[in-house]
Amino acid sequence: MEFRQLEAFVNAVKYKSFSRAADATFLSQPTISAHVSNLESELGVLLFHRNGREITLTPQGREFYPYATSLLNTRAKALLSVHGGSGELSGILDIQTSTIPGQYLLPRLMKGFHEKNPKVRFYVEQSDSRNVNENLLNQKGELGFTGYKGNSGLAYEPVFTDDMVLITPDEPCYADYKNGDKMPAEMFLKCPFILREEGSGTKEEMEKALVDGKAVFKNVAVVARMNHMEAIKQAVSLGLGVSIVSELAVRHCAESEGLRYFKIEGLKKKRIFYLTYNKNRCLSPAAEEFLTFVKREARAVQEGSYCQV
Repeated sequence: MEFRQLEAFVNAVKYKSFSRAADATFLSQPTISAHVSNLESELGVLLFHRNGREITLTPQGREFYPYATSLLNTRAKALLSVHGGSGELSGILDIQTSTIPGQYLLPRLMKGFHEKNPKVRFYVEQSDSRNVNENLLNQKGELGFTGYKGNSGLAYEPVFTDDMVLITPDEPCYADYKNGDKMPAEMFLKCPFILREEGSGTKEEMEKALVDGKAVFKNVAVVARMNHMEAIKQAVSLGLGVSIVSELAVRHCAESEGLRYFKIEGLKKKRIFYLTYNKNRCLSPAAEEFLTFVKREARAVQEGSYCQV
């Protein structure tokens, strides 16, 4: 069993394709296929179901995957150790992220980390908080950013806090309030609401916010459900309805996007974002260093967060 075979297998799992794994690692597709085939021959089992260009893990492949990643990570740590910890970090850091951290925080974290570790590359997959938790539990991705805790098999490090705010179109009826002011719940409960999809951490926190604010969520009129934060902001700016979102999503770009945002009177609870990972997975040196970096730099990044154009 060779490390290059393990690397080919792990990358094929990560990219769900031999050809995409080849592109990401600057190898040819036949080379990746050959490494995986040789590994299967040595193990005496099929690791992938092959259906044209699509590949899916067999039960044996799913069973073998955590061992393969652990072997590769142990090797990387050993190389760093014998060089006195002075070796350059390298490799692909696989990150699962929910919407708010992925759009408004992670890009700056990646930039800061990459400046110090130029040989580390990133593979980022964005979904909702529930999927982030499930993917990490199933060994897909090393680290994740999520809006709520979802499983005892994962470790959760709180790294960011944020307020939930009401966003409205920029209309004269809100002229008595400045952005960031507190607004009584009674003023917006009769408005049509735009919600995130099921599984979204923002939606979960929105429901908690309305309950904590002594409002009854089941009586809110829902005009639309959307799975993309920018689509929600656009719909609100056009007057389709109002929504409750993380302040990070609007703090620096509300006026330019035709929005107003207000804090909800009586609501003091802050939303927490977590950096999470599988407790049973051996993290790579790059992942361990990134985890340390995020915990150290999170506050500065959040205070300087920005809206991407």
